[in-house]
Amino acid sequence: MIGLALALTVFNALTVVLPTFELVGASRLLAGLPHGAYFGIGALVAADVLGPGNRAKGVAFILTGLTIANVVGVPFGTFLGQLWGWRTAFLIVTVVFAVATIFIARFVPKHPGEPGRTLRSELGVFRIGQVWLTLGIGAIGFGGFFAVYSYIAPLVTETAGSPEWAVPIVLVLVGIGMTIGNLLGGHMADRDLRRTMLLGMGGLAAVLALLALFSFEIIALAVLAMFVGLVSAALSPAIQTRLMDVAGDNQSIAAAMNHSALNIGNSLGAFLGGVVIAVGWGYTAPAWVGAALAIAGLGITAIAFRAERIVLAR
Repeated sequence: MIGLALALTVFNALTVVLPTFELVGASRLLAGLPHGAYFGIGALVAADVLGPGNRAKGVAFILTGLTIANVVGVPFGTFLGQLWGWRTAFLIVTVVFAVATIFIARFVPKHPGEPGRTLRSELGVFRIGQVWLTLGIGAIGFGGFFAVYSYIAPLVTETAGSPEWAVPIVLVLVGIGMTIGNLLGGHMADRDLRRTMLLGMGGLAAVLALLALFSFEIIALAVLAMFVGLVSAALSPAIQTRLMDVAGDNQSIAAAMNHSALNIGNSLGAFLGGVVIAVGWGYTAPAWVGAALAIAGLGITAIAFRAERIVLAR
């Protein structure tokens, strides 16, 4: 964890100082490399510390850092970028990661890990069908959230006709929704993981459709955007815990792959949202794309649990 946090510090620092678009793009690629492993290992440590029956709460505890970042970091970074330029935002990110590295070294308890595990044995996780289905739930279903989140700014300014200063406010509301949803999701997943995933994915599709219909008025847009954050974040600890459950002995790489799947969802949602805007369907179109992705994620979830029941019955 210390090594990964240090890598994130260095690669984000490169983004601050590199002079050309191509070099900055390369630094963003490098900064993305440690991301999945960093949060994946953190989730494993937290789940182990809290013990059986509270594993999803441990995952949610780690993911709360991400949701709080959406309450404070994303809006604050947007504000700084508007005020002093985008490099200022990455400078703050670099400082935060440097502080995090020190805090991990100082406060996170030592964890023995499994020194005998090899990369070859860990890669055995990819022979498990349920692992692929769970990764698909994150990559496709969760992409519905990013299809909208990537285009919040034009949705606020162009569709709802609000001033630019309203964008950070809506982002804060999304982050508050994510924080609440993440904590609720951890509790719900420990009680009934299957129901949490099915209802959560269906709820995400519904609230995204409502956002597409009622985003022309800023109050409705802000409230619905907050609920999009709440429902999507409630799914995160459930998906992470499900992946850890089906991965068997291959916990480390499975935990890291969950965040890789969510990052694919980030890319997929943002890309498809951009496509429908580019063809002229308007800034509400990404919300419909998001609803379609969430419905696809619900289908994959239903298939995964159905297949599991068939195997258990046999």
